[in-house]
This record gives sequence, C-alpha cells and structure tokens, in this order.
Amino acid sequence: MSDQEDEQPDASEPTESKGNASPSFAAQRIYLKDLSFETPKGVEVFQKQWKPKVNQDLSTHSAQLDKNLFEVSLRLTVTVKHEEETLYLIEIDQAGIFKIEGLNDEQLAQVLNTTCPSMLFPYAREVIDNTLTKGSFPPLMIPPVNFEALFASAVAAAKNKEQSSPEESVDKVRH
Repeated sequence: MSDQEDEQPDASEPTESKGNASPSFAAQRIYLKDLSFETPKGVEVFQKQWKPKVNQDLSTHSAQLDKNLFEVSLRLTVTVKHEEETLYLIEIDQAGIFKIEGLNDEQLAQVLNTTCPSMLFPYAREVIDNTLTKGSFPPLMIPPVNFEALFASAVAAAKNKEQSSPEESVDKVRH
C-alpha cells in the first residue's frame, strides 16, 4: 500500500500536464521539398577536360506550423564552374517537421538553427550525390557543416550590430 501512495503525485504540486512540460524533441517527418538540377551546356561538358570550381551556398528557414510543431528547411545550392562556364547547378530544399516542447525562446532558436539542420544535412548530401551520379557526373563530397558555429557567429554578429546602433534596434522593435 505504501508503495502506491508514494507513486501518486501530490495534488498541490504542479505536474507536466498542467503546463510545465519537460523539454522534448522529435522529428515527425523528413522530406524532399524541392530539387533542381541543370546542366546548361548539355553534352559539351562531357567532351572536354575541366577543372571544376565549386561554390556552395547554404541557408535555413523555419516556420511554426502549430503550437509545438515546426517546419525547418535546409536549402543547399551547389554551382560547379569551369572558368566562367557553369557545368552544372543543383539546388535542394530538404525539409523536416519537428515537434518541440518545453523550451524557452533562446533554446528553441538554437534547436531550430542547429539541431534540425544537422539532422537534415545528411539527407541533402545523399540526394545531391545520387542526382549527380544519375547525371553522369562524378560524386561531390560536400564537407560537413558545423551548424553550432554558424549559429554562434550569427548571434554574435546580431549582438554587435545591436550594440553599434541601439537607436535603430529600438526603432525596429517599435514598428
């Protein structure tokens, strides 16, 4: 009997169901939102030797779908050129739906900008590799991305900008 009494919560103490949700994170779905692959020179690229120059652009976007449901998308654009000619261009938008609960605004921002993109990145790399192989191009080894460092850098840059022009920051908040 005493074991059962110890397991029951005291009615005067708040429980998780009353609003103090413990932090939780779960990927609900990971999917390919958009894919574009172009070879502007067509067959010409296969008829000559070339030394490619690779340019990679990366961005993330997040949107709140419901109270605790968020969509995060990772857009990766790879442009490969020889001299000034574009050999191929591949753009992917890899997305995921994530259920995130019990985090304050700062923690939520960090998870949306680091943890979620880190989960999406391997999927994007795989799609790029498969698409290039099917396009008869050699595989492209895209290096890992440190989303934690990118986020820390962006936060520091925002703080520096805010400190350098406090009147502009206040003005933006008012409007």
